[in-house]
Amino acid sequence: MAITRREFLKYSAVTGAALTLGIFDIKPIEVYAQTNPPVWESLTISVCCYCGVGCGVLVGSKSSEPYVTYVQGNPDHPINKGSLCSKGSALAQLRTVDGALNPKRVLTPKVRRPGSSEWTDISWDTALTEIANHIKTTRAGVDELGDPNTITEEDIGGVLTPVNRCTGIANLGGAALDNEECYLLAKLMRALGLVYIEHQARI
Repeated sequence: MAITRREFLKYSAVTGAALTLGIFDIKPIEVYAQTNPPVWESLTISVCCYCGVGCGVLVGSKSSEPYVTYVQGNPDHPINKGSLCSKGSALAQLRTVDGALNPKRVLTPKVRRPGSSEWTDISWDTALTEIANHIKTTRAGVDELGDPNTITEEDIGGVLTPVNRCTGIANLGGAALDNEECYLLAKLMRALGLVYIEHQARI
């Protein structure tokens, strides 16, 4: 079933309100979670490596499986108090034990073609080529209103001057990037003419 972004937001708001007001009974889920705790043989206290927040995590593993088997937020940590974002919760896919990768780790780019609901694996060369082609097409094309996406003319001091302004692409930086990486990323995006440049860690 295909839904629009507006419908998704409506359904999310209704579901959130229902959970807040207690309309949905989540007791069976809580009981199942309490009666089926995760099992591990060794437990390590660590810190999430992704952003600058520094959430505490508990990392579990079993000797029968040579990789991290479970990750959860550390309830005794003063910063996150047991909570974790979706990326931190997926730390098990990142870490290795004695060089063995977690079987759930994604190793290749994936793409979902228009009209399809399935994700398919593609090579890195194919992914980079398609991304470059999309950028080139967007910068050279027009938007839904028929206006140029990139090269426009503006009246600057009474003279129509071409300006490099691409409104068909936006960029969102990641908090795991250091200063040098953010500098290079911003330079590249400005060179492409992007005006919608943001960073998730901006205060």
